Amino acid sequence: AQPVAPTAVPAPAPVVQTPTPAPRSPTRGTKPVAKVDRERLLSLNFIDPYGSVTGLSEEFRIVKRQLLLAARGGKGVDAIPHGERILICSANPNEGKTFCAVNLALSMASEKDNRVLLVDADFAKPSVLARLGIEGGRGLMDALADPSIDVEDLVIETDIEGLSVLPAGAQTNQDTEYLAAARTAAVLDQLTSHDPTRIIIFDSPPALAASPASVLALHVGQAVMVVHADVTTENALRDALSLLSGCENIQLLLNRAKFSPTGRKFGNYYGYGA
Repeated sequence: AQPVAPTAVPAPAPVVQTPTPAPRSPTRGTKPVAKVDRERLLSLNFIDPYGSVTGLSEEFRIVKRQLLLAARGGKGVDAIPHGERILICSANPNEGKTFCAVNLALSMASEKDNRVLLVDADFAKPSVLARLGIEGGRGLMDALADPSIDVEDLVIETDIEGLSVLPAGAQTNQDTEYLAAARTAAVLDQLTSHDPTRIIIFDSPPALAASPASVLALHVGQAVMVVHADVTTENALRDALSLLSGCENIQLLLNRAKFSPTGRKFGNYYGYGA
């Protein structure tokens, strides 16, 4: 009788496990994550990044869409140079620039294809981290003053997915001179190249109150001038815009308007049931 060859029994198929998606931030896993004080955000009337849709959140959705289109391009629109760097400014203090900068950052952080770095560039009176309830430390000015400092090491990751912040850093009476130095371009290029999905929002000092805004305008692709309705004068606005002439793409954002000429109101739609 001929020997019968043994029948090969296939090995059990390996169990394939779907890997857990990596965090969108390339450094999030190696840095401590700061917890944003959400109760403080709500008490100061900021957007709740995980809350229900409101009229305010809808307004900033419209604002960010135009800025993101200019930053990334699409639908026949070319991306503008350094459009991923956005300067938020105002003519005078107390016109709402920080309020708009933080809300814009919170709104953009919800985007699936972008991350947001919110930079406190108001070196004399930094307030971004206080608004978020985060403790600060060394920041942008320290990196500009000391070439041995890696600016990326100073970026603070937050527990809001997609949002990180960079403190203003040490106060100095030479902030404009440091910004005007050649190192500034290298530091900002590093922040941009570190993460290609990153949108950088700078909360700058008021243009007519401090000189850093005019220098920062040379390094960004877009600027948003916050105008306090019924308060910011035309002359002040014109003077402030002239100081930001280093940026070729400037848009105006009307803040604290008491009415809309078109009667437009956002937010109510999402409150209706099916």
